[in-house]
Amino acid sequence: MKKLALLVFFFTFLFQTELSAQETSKKVMIVYGSNECHHCIDTKDYLKKNNIEFIFFDIDKNAEALREMLTKLKAAGISTSNLGIPVIDKQGVIFTNNGVFEEFLKKLK
Repeated sequence: MKKLALLVFFFTFLFQTELSAQETSKKVMIVYGSNECHHCIDTKDYLKKNNIEFIFFDIDKNAEALREMLTKLKAAGISTSNLGIPVIDKQGVIFTNNGVFEEFLKKLK
């Protein structure tokens, strides 16, 4: 009985956490990248200069964020074979930096 109660608690917590992440991603842009990536640093600077609210996840240090990013890319049909970072989740629209960086930045507004 204790195991069942523990499982129910775990899945309830997991479900609530997932809903919170989904609600956040709809309101705030999510940037997945690395603190070692110059395009990621430039993207964060661009967003700050333009007063665009965002959350940054360093996928080098946060395995959960990396898994979340990969799941979103797969769901969006975006190949990870030649992936460029940062990866952006803009209110559920997923796109990457695979091309002209200035064009990528324009998509952030």
